[in-house]
Amino acid sequence: MTEERISDGTRKGLSAAMERAWQRLARPGTWWTGAERLAIAAETRQADACGLCGARKEALSPNHVEGRHDSLCVLDDVVVEAIHRIRTDAGRLSSGWLKGLLEQGLEDTHYVELVGVVSTISALDAVDLSMGHQQRALPDPVAGEPTRHRPPGARMGLGWLPTLSADDRTPQEPDFFSKYGDYNVQKAMSLVPDEVMGFFDLDTELYFYERELPQRAEQEAGRAITPMQIEMIAARAASLNGCHY
Repeated sequence: MTEERISDGTRKGLSAAMERAWQRLARPGTWWTGAERLAIAAETRQADACGLCGARKEALSPNHVEGRHDSLCVLDDVVVEAIHRIRTDAGRLSSGWLKGLLEQGLEDTHYVELVGVVSTISALDAVDLSMGHQQRALPDPVAGEPTRHRPPGARMGLGWLPTLSADDRTPQEPDFFSKYGDYNVQKAMSLVPDEVMGFFDLDTELYFYERELPQRAEQEAGRAITPMQIEMIAARAASLNGCHY
């Protein structure tokens, strides 16, 4: 049975997940306020028109091109650099580049949440573009303070930054492992567990539940294409985007 769709043809489940994602962008996160999260989202959009990013993208190495980003002049330069590079040239990020950001004062926790915001707004805008919709205006920020909870069990070992394992999770952190899986892709942003929960709430509608792929195959049959076709498209997109996961 085909999943119910809204008037523009979007699956109802995807439409609801996108609306939740828009609302999350405007709310205080773990380390950034709602206003700051929206500023990150706006700067992500700005990166597409940045002359420096365009020149770096064409260069053999982004390190060969110096200059200043064409930014909205709201966020600190180190934050703008992180946003623009993640948005425009993620396939060539390096541990040395990230180390440089941290040495300039960007906290590892703030960086991880920033990755989640950039990824979320990029996905939302891409869906709207693919559907022929105009770019949606960013919502108004929700007042309040970030929770500022750093998982005490997060430690180095998986990648460039501390991550959390299922064994080291405390009751203070949401159990995204049980809901979305404990693969490395879920652990990547686990220094900020709420960002994992928010991102994969959207991702599972854009993609599917990786944790239960064999069992979900029949349930996903209601989509316009099969899980195998979804995976083929995902693999091609990952290749074009320089994803090395």
